[in-house]
Amino acid sequence: MSRSNNDMIRAGIDLGGTKIEMIALDSEGEILALERISTPAGDYEGTVRAVAGLVLDFEHQNQVNTSVGIGMPGAISPATGMVKNSNSICLNGKPFKQDLESALKRVVKIENDANCFTLSEATDGAAVGKSIVFGVILGTGVGGGLVINGKLISGPNAISGEWGHNSLPWPDEKEFADATVCYCGKEGCIETWLCGEGLSRTFHFLSGQNCSSPEIVKKEEQGDVSAMEAIERYERRLAKALASVINIVDPNVIVLGGGLSNINRLYSNVPVFWKDYVFSDRVETRLVAAKYGDASGVRGAAWLGEIEKE
Repeated sequence: MSRSNNDMIRAGIDLGGTKIEMIALDSEGEILALERISTPAGDYEGTVRAVAGLVLDFEHQNQVNTSVGIGMPGAISPATGMVKNSNSICLNGKPFKQDLESALKRVVKIENDANCFTLSEATDGAAVGKSIVFGVILGTGVGGGLVINGKLISGPNAISGEWGHNSLPWPDEKEFADATVCYCGKEGCIETWLCGEGLSRTFHFLSGQNCSSPEIVKKEEQGDVSAMEAIERYERRLAKALASVINIVDPNVIVLGGGLSNINRLYSNVPVFWKDYVFSDRVETRLVAAKYGDASGVRGAAWLGEIEKE
């Protein structure tokens, strides 16, 4: 690779429970490298070495220097500097940022993976050029991120966008009958209805059958009555939950990612339903699918490096 010293190259890391993915982007967002390795399960020191090794190997092979951004489940506590709320348990309570900066000998920016997803889509994805962008992950969990005027908003508690752990607004008798306790210990969290397991639980409640979310979508396409009802309930719950976000943040665009964002009917039906709950005569907010799909998280992590230098 032959590049000018003036070219800014950004390395992004998507740190997951089973895999670590690295991407390198040039100043125009073009992919220079993409690599994936397995996460050292339960091994904190091994994880630090693995992340640092991906970056250093790329730099050595290409004779370049990069900025580094990391996307991961959980967050760095502003109070302690330690990792909190990560489902990669070995990271919790550890000085991951400090240790990684020591290994790489530079500043590293770390954000929640949903924040990285949102930054990616606001920077050069489905919401590029929009002043207020709310990003949503609908998958195993339900996450969110907020970008305003191109700047990622994290907040003093590092929990900006964590809409999934608010109560589902305007619940009806169907919600009360189908409620469950969230892993956070509270009952009635939005995440419990809008994650993949939530859709499966609703379908089981209606049909008595145990099916995964993709199986339910396939059944709906084949005209299964219970699947159709389960997905309509999902749409209405998503509409109510997003209406509360619109009432507070008033975003130009809401971008959906995660496995459940592949349900195509969400994009036409949810905006119809949320009109009943948004406190406005018209709703100009657009609901769109992520441009980069599963790659948005790692791309957003790479863009963090540019934000750190401003």
